[in-house]
Amino acid sequence: MRLIDTHTHLDFPHFKKDRAEVLRRAEKAGVQYIVNVGSNLRSSIDSIELSKQYQHIYATVGIHPHDAKDLDQGVLEKLAELVKEKKVVAVGEIGLDYHYEHSPRDIQREAFRKQLQLALAVDLPVVIHSREAEQDTLRILREAGSSNLRGIMHCFSGSLAMAKNCLALGFFLAFGGVITFNNAVELRNVVKTVPLERILIETDCPYLTPHPHRGKRNEPAYVKLVAEQIALIKGITLEEVAAITSENAGKLYRI
Repeated sequence: MRLIDTHTHLDFPHFKKDRAEVLRRAEKAGVQYIVNVGSNLRSSIDSIELSKQYQHIYATVGIHPHDAKDLDQGVLEKLAELVKEKKVVAVGEIGLDYHYEHSPRDIQREAFRKQLQLALAVDLPVVIHSREAEQDTLRILREAGSSNLRGIMHCFSGSLAMAKNCLALGFFLAFGGVITFNNAVELRNVVKTVPLERILIETDCPYLTPHPHRGKRNEPAYVKLVAEQIALIKGITLEEVAAITSENAGKLYRI
């Protein structure tokens, strides 16, 4: 059995003291590949460095909507250089976050558009963060107007209608620890409805730790708990979930 954690932040300070131990636990849990996701210029560079240090880690580069205000021409040009690195497999984490609004909404939308165009220019998928911004997220994706645009709705927690719209655009939906929470009844119904061939698994570590470890730091080994929950929801085996979600991630990320 192999698992692929499609979204981690192992470059964050939370893992500074014991990153090697965290990776050993992930390997023991069956995690074969890890995609470490950039959220700003510094973490994008750090993600690439991790990918060079560890054979089974890949990287993405991008500016999170929280930091959209920092995406000037110089940063955009630097991202355009970073996407050429050998183990960069996507542009992300990009998108819209209307919950915190650490960057103004109009600035977020512009940064989102620019990074979508970058991904299209280099033929890479995108990793999208969308929080309380469903309609604008869908509108901007549609406006990009390219059949070559592909990617992931990261840590999907939206409605069934949103899920269907994302599937219609050809996107994968990535589910994390939230589906194990007691109050996530509606989201589990979404998981039940979405075809397994369009599902990915992730941890978003160090955040959103699944039950029974909720409240503690998340880590890649716990992606197995996400896979187990999907297997339970769909009434299939863990091995089936692991095989198909890994195949999905391998095709999308070309790893």
